[in-house]
Amino acid sequence: MDQKSSSSPDNFQYPWQKSYPEDVYWDKTYTGRPHFHLLEEAVKTYGPQPCSDFLGKQLSYQEIGDLADKVARGLQDLGLQKGEKVGLFLPNTPTYIMFYFGILKAGGVVVNYNPLYTLDELEFQVENSQTKYMVTLDLQLLFEKCEALMEKGVLDHTIVASFANLLPPVKSVAFRLLKRGQLAKIAQSPFAKRFILESELLDNQGDPKPVDITVSDLAVLQYTGGTTGRPKGAQLTHANISIQTEQILDACVTLRHGEESIMGILPFFHVFAMTVVLNVGIGIGARLILLPKFELEDALKLMKKTKPTLMPGVPTLFNAIANYEPAPVDAVSSLRLCISGGAPLPLEVMDDFKKISSAVLVEGYGLSETSPVLSCNPPSGTIKPSSIGIPLPQTILSIRSLENPEVEVEQGEKGEICGTGPQVMAGYWNAPEATKDVFVGEYFRTGDVGYMDEDGYTFIVDRLKDLILCSGYNVYPRKIEDAIYQMTEVEEVTVVGIPDDYRGEAPKAFIKLKKDQQLTEQQVMDFLQDKLSKIELPAEIEFRDALPKTMVGKLSKKELRQEQ
Repeated sequence: MDQKSSSSPDNFQYPWQKSYPEDVYWDKTYTGRPHFHLLEEAVKTYGPQPCSDFLGKQLSYQEIGDLADKVARGLQDLGLQKGEKVGLFLPNTPTYIMFYFGILKAGGVVVNYNPLYTLDELEFQVENSQTKYMVTLDLQLLFEKCEALMEKGVLDHTIVASFANLLPPVKSVAFRLLKRGQLAKIAQSPFAKRFILESELLDNQGDPKPVDITVSDLAVLQYTGGTTGRPKGAQLTHANISIQTEQILDACVTLRHGEESIMGILPFFHVFAMTVVLNVGIGIGARLILLPKFELEDALKLMKKTKPTLMPGVPTLFNAIANYEPAPVDAVSSLRLCISGGAPLPLEVMDDFKKISSAVLVEGYGLSETSPVLSCNPPSGTIKPSSIGIPLPQTILSIRSLENPEVEVEQGEKGEICGTGPQVMAGYWNAPEATKDVFVGEYFRTGDVGYMDEDGYTFIVDRLKDLILCSGYNVYPRKIEDAIYQMTEVEEVTVVGIPDDYRGEAPKAFIKLKKDQQLTEQQVMDFLQDKLSKIELPAEIEFRDALPKTMVGKLSKKELRQEQ
């Protein structure tokens, strides 16, 4: 095992090295490997143990591995060449797992698609990525979008898997009888000949032809959320995602290989779930409990029944669970470790969740372009609330001047968080100028403003694009949000900038109250008087029954800005 580079903290190169727990080494050497080896290794180690648990039907690691091999050979028989793109237009199902690894083994590139995308969004991504095949289920809601893409002439072929076949026998029969209206009538489609049934694709010996894959080859094209302009495809190589998996496993030394069950609430098409649920789950031989569609009550019932030990999630998930009535103690009693990401975790949300769960809850940080994790609070070390933790092994975070990103600011000063490491993307797909704009040297510019303390822990202040320029001063929405979250009546809050004739911009707070709670605008303003400066006080406060969220459940400011 690699050792820390110096036995004396005084000689550490970076401040976070002194904060590393025992048995975690920042300067470990990583080489990476073709990523499908992750599943192959898990099959050898955990073969008969359950890999997927989908609505009561379990498949073992051996079964998932065999199916992935059949996928790989089937794609090769279709004519898939190394480097060609295959889209996954799927909810969380065993189908996703076997196709994800099968595509990579066949030499293809995975392109993740959000099942809730509009047709225009799908059309752009299919054309931009040059997706050759799409993989989906025979559910009408998904099928009809693929059919429309074929009609538009942007998609050649779609591979269609059976949803009913994923279910336990009794549920499968019931679904076919009682919910046949939800199933697509493939044979009646004018493009029927261009649909390939999964059963046909898998009708082979599961002996894929070896493909010469190097760690620098593209593995996943992960499109960004597109909060500013069109989404861009982050090119994640086999090295990026295989090393990222190793980094997280090395940082989380408390994980029990072969003994964990991980809750798959986050959708796999999102990079957070793809890495922290799917890849890390496979890496430790965990049972992956898959939820195809998130409904809080259904999720809690499933958790009570299946007893997960790990649960990655976004802050709104932990907030919703903490505020559920009656308190769902039985549902969370089995949890040992929860990882929050995708958005800042308010201290009040962390505290509320800890009241009902004994699990260790840590906040991490990353982006699509970084596979995604750059830093995390160490589960076996010091956890600093409101911090995104310390960099993962072989990862460097650097706080750069907002005026000149070439210049690193002094410790404790605010600046743009920039990061480098083996998990950082190879660049944006077919967008050299956009790639150039987000790098300063080898450092990726995250667009987030933060500072680093003397122990190497980083604290996010806000997104650069969310910054409110108020009378020439920088006002950070997160500071206002954190202050409002201290009110016990508040369940969710988000702050955006609105036009202001005098100040240019001014903050506006949108608040969702907890059930049966009441507040007035004046009560909120009175509460904030000694917590915010005059310029930070909201110019307007609006109470709403619900706040807009992204597909993974993060609070979304985009829709609120568009309303102003």
